[in-house]
Formats: sequence, structure tokens, C-alpha cells
Amino acid sequence: MQRFRLPEAPASIQKGQPLKTLLDAAAAECLAHNLLQVFPAFDAERFQALALQDVQPLGLMQRAGQFAAALKATLPAPFSQAVRYLLSSLTPPNQATERLGLSVFFYLPHTRFVADYGRDLAYNDGHDPFDIAMQAQYELTRRFTAEYSIRSFLLADFDRTLAQFMAWRHDPDPHVRRLCSEGCRPRLPWGMRLPQLIQDPSPAIPILEALKNDPSLYVRRSVANHVGDIAKDHPDLAFALCERWLTTADNDVRWVIRHALRHPSKCGHARAQAIRLAAKGV
Repeated sequence: MQRFRLPEAPASIQKGQPLKTLLDAAAAECLAHNLLQVFPAFDAERFQALALQDVQPLGLMQRAGQFAAALKATLPAPFSQAVRYLLSSLTPPNQATERLGLSVFFYLPHTRFVADYGRDLAYNDGHDPFDIAMQAQYELTRRFTAEYSIRSFLLADFDRTLAQFMAWRHDPDPHVRRLCSEGCRPRLPWGMRLPQLIQDPSPAIPILEALKNDPSLYVRRSVANHVGDIAKDHPDLAFALCERWLTTADNDVRWVIRHALRHPSKCGHARAQAIRLAAKGV
């Protein structure tokens, strides 16, 4: 019987315990254990040695990159084969959307592996790895998040990646629907900026339109934050979008509007303040 597990981790950030410690020897051992369940020939000892080599001074993202490089060195090529072993070793998808704890950061190296190597034709025997990379993003966002890893695909292959978001926006899993908004936020905190959407956010508007009434607050919060990003560069577009939504808004969409415009409203923008007041029913 296959048995996959996550390493033990706190429920929230602990004082004096940096996030980088989530990717330590226990995480490397756990990752190797899970892979051995689906690939008995996996060189667990070599993987752990590479993943943990001089790891102490490295930050969280550096550790994730080193773990990903160790996966590339120890899983069989091509990318399509390596990533199938990774996907076969995943724990079940998250059912909840809140209070997941920090154990989900275990999958940061997995997403980094896809981001770093999932566009490399040479590593995939000359074949386009886009579809298998998108399958990996889909499965990983259900367990952690692919909002950061998928941004490299938007930068390199904007039209196909945006089309993938359009296809996923009606997915039954709220984690996947949230990725459609969060993954293309122009100014996602701690994520790569998306210059094309900073310059012209209109390609993402149909995604926001589809998700503004989402039954999950987890998804609606992302829509609000995305509109808030738009307001930083194109306030009139964001305000006009919110005004249009307001004409038929239920309570959920009114919340999205208020949350989206909280920053320009605090900065004293009269139009934003008026829209937020209207969204409160004042």
C-alpha cells in the first residue's frame, strides 16, 4: 500500500523560527520517502545529499531551488517522466481553503521544479512540455499554490497560459479557480511582476468577471486583490469595473468591491471612496 506523508510543521509562523527551516533534512527525507513509493529505484541518498548540501545559510526560495535541482539530478529524464513521478507521489488534495498550516510549503520545491524546468525543450527530448507542466500546476495548486510557479509561463508564453486560466476558471476546485485570478495578478506580492498585464490588464478581465460571484470567499478575495492591483496602475479602469459590477451586485460582490478599493480609498481618492460607500449601501 502506498503511503505518502507531509513533514511535521507548525500551524503558523513561529517567532524565532524562519520559514526556511520548513525545507530541512526532515523535508528532504519525506520527499525521498514519497518518491520511493512510486519509483523504488530512486536514489534517495543522493537526492538528500544534493538537496541539503551547504543548505544552512540558504533562504527559503534558495532551498526550494536547490531541492528542485536535486530532483532534476536524481529523477529520470525527460521532464515529462520526472514530473509524472512527482505527481504520483502527492498527498491528497486539500479540502479546506483556510488554516492549512505551514506543512503545505513542503510542495514549494515541486512547484519550483516545474517553474525552472517545465519550459525546457532540451530537457524534454525536444517535445513541448507545456501540457504536462500545466497538469502539474493544476495538481500542485490543489495542495499548495502555483500562483508563483505559473508566472514564468505567463512571461514566456502569455497567450497559452492565459487560455489555460480561461479553461480553469469554472473548475470545481476553488484552489484552481483562485489560481486563475491570483496567478495573473499584475503585482502579486513576493511574485514576479507581469509587465504585459501591468501595461494592459484587460486580458484578465474575463477571468475576474467569471469569478467575482464565486461561492468561495477564498476565490473572491483573490478577485478583489487583483482589482486592487489594477487600481495601482489603471485606477479609472478599476473604478469603472467596480461601478459596473455595483449595478447588479449582491452582498458578496459588494464585499469584493469594498475590498478591492480599500487602498485608493484610504489614499483619499474621492471616486474610490464614493464607490465603497455605495457598495456599503450608504
